[in-house]
Amino acid sequence: MDQSQRRKYLIDYMLDERNAQAEIPDDGNSQKRLLRALFNVREPRAASEEFLRVQGEYLREELRQKGIIDIADLAPVQPDIYLWRGDITTLKCDGIVNAANSRLLGCFCPNHGCIDNAIHTFAGVELRKECEDIMKAQGHEEGAGGAKITSSYNLPCKYILHTVGPIIYGKLTPEHERILENCYLSCLSLADKKGLESLAFCCISTGEFRFPNGRAAEIAIRTVKDYKRRTASNIKVIFNVFKEQDYEIYARLLGADIKA
Repeated sequence: MDQSQRRKYLIDYMLDERNAQAEIPDDGNSQKRLLRALFNVREPRAASEEFLRVQGEYLREELRQKGIIDIADLAPVQPDIYLWRGDITTLKCDGIVNAANSRLLGCFCPNHGCIDNAIHTFAGVELRKECEDIMKAQGHEEGAGGAKITSSYNLPCKYILHTVGPIIYGKLTPEHERILENCYLSCLSLADKKGLESLAFCCISTGEFRFPNGRAAEIAIRTVKDYKRRTASNIKVIFNVFKEQDYEIYARLLGADIKA
């Protein structure tokens, strides 16, 4: 199968699951949007071996076309600390951090622009099923500030760490800041416990959760440095940003060259 054939197979499979009919668009970009939407709304459930095989081939080829960024090819801006602007789903390191919601099942909004949506889309449908198994075993929603770890499936990283950041309604409070700090501490501690040598943080809570970008970056950098100093951890930390605004904030705080 080529990419177009794989895409149509995956679309047909998920439409059949829903007992739904839809006309598949002719152009590739529209097909990609439809496929992503179907990934996004699919409930956590098992899939056939053939579906998983085709899905894996399709997602890995999409990743190859986007290009994989290896931490080995990045230069640290400070000892064991990196700053990189780009798509976290293309990053090859031991672990990446997902800014999750309390259900931990990913974003169900079709084609939404959040990182949770992107990670679940390009990891594949197995990720949502594993997250559901974790949540069923836990018996309650994930509290803010904790962290869970899963396989990465079709992403180039080895693991995904899921953390729920604070949601800001109105004024930023010390409790919001404490929860955000705990997100970073929980992920770092879990990563070290699992033996990860590198971990990429997204800008937790700064998007849909409305945490002020500058203050979030200050907390992130301070918490990582304090943790490494206190625990003598050798973990390499990548601050992964997507927006130019966040790159400039982190670059200023880290003293890096602000060439995006």
